[in-house]
Amino acid sequence: MSNFTVTISRTFGSGGRTIGKMLAERLGIHYYDNELIKLASEESGINIELFGKADEKAKTALFKRYNRSYGEYLISPDSGDFTSDDNLFNYQAKIIKDLAAKENCVLVGRCADHVLKGRPNVLRIFTYAPMDFCIEQVTRLYGISEKDAIKEIERIDRARSTYYRYYTGCDWDNVRNYDLCLNTADVGFEKSVDIIEHCINLLYVDR
Repeated sequence: MSNFTVTISRTFGSGGRTIGKMLAERLGIHYYDNELIKLASEESGINIELFGKADEKAKTALFKRYNRSYGEYLISPDSGDFTSDDNLFNYQAKIIKDLAAKENCVLVGRCADHVLKGRPNVLRIFTYAPMDFCIEQVTRLYGISEKDAIKEIERIDRARSTYYRYYTGCDWDNVRNYDLCLNTADVGFEKSVDIIEHCINLLYVDR
């Protein structure tokens, strides 16, 4: 069979990253999150700190209209725009496409669902949860107050939404972007992994 890819978009505190790691470990495949930045830096030769600063941050423009061939139109090093946020995104998109083409993997964030739109054997997941659940997770994981947790959740979700809108022209939390949306407060992390694994086996392995 061809390689399969699982992309995970997530609201902050819903556990999407944890679920992605658990899924990758169970299936014995690679998990990529911040590793995408490192690989894009190595591919381009651009300092990894620049990728970190541009990573999923809010954009000032409403929408950057991209050709659907994400990652194929890279700016040359002799251009003044070589280290622009748009070129950094395109290098990440190239890495996402290369990984999906060569191996089974789990990719978290960075508009991977949209970058791989139209590619077969891609399961697009969105994890979300009620605010009280996300607050509980964030306060526990980061050791901050409930008030600060609320601010951080709102800030990060707003940044992710703006980033997604800027590079795709679509709404980040629109269910039409995804194949499966999971309320992790109701389902739980372990059962979420069970559901995703079942979908993979049903769609890509058992046929």
